[in-house]
Amino acid sequence: MKLLTKLTLTTTFSKVAIVLLFVVLLPFLIDRVAFQSTNKLLKQQAEKVIDNIRKNGIDYYLQGDSSYGSYTLLKEEYISLERKKNIYTADTIQTSQRIIEGDTVTYRVLNQAFQFNNQLYELEVGRTIASISQYNSPLQKIALYVLGILIILTLLIDLSFTRILLRPLKTIIQTKILNPVFPFKESPPPVNTTTVDFRYLDKSLIALMDRIKEDFDREREFTSNASHELMTPIGILQTKMENLMLLNDLDEMVQEKIIEMMKTLNRLKKIVHSLLLISRIENDQYTRQDNVQPERMIRDIITELEHRLEDKNIRVSVSVDTQAILKQMNHDLLFQLFYNLINNAIRYNKQDGSISISDKVTTEGSYAISITDTGIGIPLGDIDRIFDRFRKKNSHEAESYGLGLAIVKCIAEYHAMRLEVDSTVGEGTTMTVIFVRNLMTLQ
Repeated sequence: MKLLTKLTLTTTFSKVAIVLLFVVLLPFLIDRVAFQSTNKLLKQQAEKVIDNIRKNGIDYYLQGDSSYGSYTLLKEEYISLERKKNIYTADTIQTSQRIIEGDTVTYRVLNQAFQFNNQLYELEVGRTIASISQYNSPLQKIALYVLGILIILTLLIDLSFTRILLRPLKTIIQTKILNPVFPFKESPPPVNTTTVDFRYLDKSLIALMDRIKEDFDREREFTSNASHELMTPIGILQTKMENLMLLNDLDEMVQEKIIEMMKTLNRLKKIVHSLLLISRIENDQYTRQDNVQPERMIRDIITELEHRLEDKNIRVSVSVDTQAILKQMNHDLLFQLFYNLINNAIRYNKQDGSISISDKVTTEGSYAISITDTGIGIPLGDIDRIFDRFRKKNSHEAESYGLGLAIVKCIAEYHAMRLEVDSTVGEGTTMTVIFVRNLMTLQ
C-alpha cells in the first residue's frame, strides 16, 4: 500500500473516530450547554425582579399580599415571591416539580433569598425542562451537519497538503529509482525540498548511485584492460604452438597434446573476445545509425549456420515481414545478437528438431521477433539467471561459458530493447526480442 494511501486512511479513520465520539457525547454536551444557559437566564430574571423591587418597592409585586405568583400562558415560566420569617437554605438552582393549576410540571428552579425593609423574602424563578430541551434535537442535527462538512473539508485539505508534502518523495523515487538506466552516465540533480528527512534520503541515494557508478566503471575498466592484456600472451602462445606443429620430429603423442592445448587456447581467445565486445558496448563505443532489414539479416545468419543445421537435421521456418526496417541500430551488434540466439536454438535443439522465427506487432505497438525451438528447454528457476555472465544455459552442456546470452543482454540494453523468455523443459524455448522503438515499415 502506498504511503499516501496509508496517510489518507489514517486521517480518515481518526476523523471518523472523532465523529463517532462527538455523536455519542453530543446529547450530553447540548443538555449541559442548555442547562447552563437556562441557569444564566434564571439569574438574569431574578436580578431583574430584585431591581424592580429596589426601584418600585415590594408592593410592585405583592400589592399588600404575603405572596406573589405569576406564570406564562403555557406554564413554561413562572415567578414566585413570598415573605419568609427564616431562610433555611442558601440560594440554589435545581430541578424540581411544581403544581400549577392542578398540573405537576418539572421546572428548573432558582431559589434566592433577599432582605428588603428589614423583611426576608424568597424569590423563585422557574423554567420548564420541556422548554429547555425543545431545541436539543435541531441543535444536534445542525451540529452534525456542520461537523460533517468540517470533516469533509479537513479531509480534502489534509489530502491536498499530504500530496504536496509527499511530492518530493515521488520525485526522488522517479529520478533516483524508476527513471535512471544502469549504467548511470551522470548523477541526477538533488531534489528541491525543505523536508530534512527527504533531503537526507535524496543525498543518500545520490551517494549510493555514485558509488555504484564508480564500482561499475572500475569493473568495466578492469575487464577492458585485462582483456587487452590477455590478447598479447594468447597471440604469442598461439604462434609458438603453430610453429611447434610445423616441426617434423614431433611424435604423435606430443602433437595430440599440442592440439588439445590449442583448443583450450582458442576457447580462452573466444572468451577474451567476448569480454572485449561487452566492454566496448558498455563503454558506448558503437554507433547506432544503421537501418537494418531483419528478414534479410536473419536469412544471412541461417546461411552461415547451415552446416550446423544439417548436422542435426533441423528444419528452419522464417516468417518475418520483408517490409520491416529497424532504424537507429548497429548492424554488427544486432547481427551478433540474433546469431547467438539462433546458434543457441541449434545447440540446445534435439536431433531432427525445428526452429521457427516470426515477427509481430504487440498490443503496445512494439515490434517483436521470436525464435522458437524444439529443444531441451530451460528449468523455470534458471530463466532469470541465463543472461548472467559465465553461467551455463544447461548444466549438462560442457562447452557453454555463459557469455553468449550475456552478450545478447548487453546488446539489447544498448539498443533499449527487451528480452522475454518462455520455456518448457523437454518441449522447447521461445526467445523474444522486443523493439520498443525504431520501427519503420516500408510502403
